[in-house]
Amino acid sequence: MLITSTTPTDTTPFFSRPRNVVLVATLCCLLWGSAYPAIKGGYALLGIEREDTAAQLVFAGYRFVLAGLLLLALAHAMGRQVLALGVRQWGQVGLLGLAQTALQYVFFYVGLANTTGVKGSILNATGTFFSVLMAHWLYANDRLSRRKAIGCAIGFAGVMVVSLRGGQSLDAGFTLLGEGFIVIAAFVLSAASIYGKRLSQRIDPMVMTAWQLAMGGAVLLFAGHAGGGALGTFNAASGALLVYMAVLSAAAFALWATLLKHNRVGQVTVFNFLIPVFGALLSALFLGEAVLEWRNAAALVMVCGGIWLVTTERG
Repeated sequence: MLITSTTPTDTTPFFSRPRNVVLVATLCCLLWGSAYPAIKGGYALLGIEREDTAAQLVFAGYRFVLAGLLLLALAHAMGRQVLALGVRQWGQVGLLGLAQTALQYVFFYVGLANTTGVKGSILNATGTFFSVLMAHWLYANDRLSRRKAIGCAIGFAGVMVVSLRGGQSLDAGFTLLGEGFIVIAAFVLSAASIYGKRLSQRIDPMVMTAWQLAMGGAVLLFAGHAGGGALGTFNAASGALLVYMAVLSAAAFALWATLLKHNRVGQVTVFNFLIPVFGALLSALFLGEAVLEWRNAAALVMVCGGIWLVTTERG
């Protein structure tokens, strides 16, 4: 049975205007892209090794719990009813947090520890395809067209260009704990985003996002500590970095949830192709690498071209 997507009737039409969708979605992807160098910096400051998955989960847990608490405080200050959820709604938000924040993060980091960064970044971009395909079957007004398929293919090619650095290549190897877990993480995140879109029709997106981040972060904290994860001593630099990552998570996830509430899934999720591009550009900028490389420019052009094809489609 097809689900007819709800036409925006909210008192905040800002998130339904095409130009604003582009601006807000791009901002979200820029924030998520900035997490790449921020995470690397956090690992260095707190002495977290690349192979120490348990410590990485602890770090992520602190990040998302803090993000949820910050968003709850903001929602309360804005007069939102942060505790006015029914028993069923608490369960639904808890399930969203378990999937979108905790489960996909565990799959992603275990997978990343068992494959190369290049393959991980490319395979993680398959989440956009999952979102577009699921929306095709679930929403009557979000069908997969030739133009949308071409746009997604061009965007994905851009991700490959920015991920394949000099001297690197893709081998044909595929393992469940490596590449398999990366693809599973992408699928879980896509499915959870669509589930969150449905919940946002009945629950305030800001409140929903705040609780799912806090609950999912708590699960990550528990899992990390259970696995023996430990962090180094926080100082001013590492503390400020953690706060920044919490703020970017709170802002990006809340804005993204609101965009999904008011727009078709395919029109929003295609912007995810910008995340690895921004991540590469910002990592190069902050790590002292060459920013103005041909592959960065080519990837940005291709991704933007793919987004243009999808978002300017009539329908």
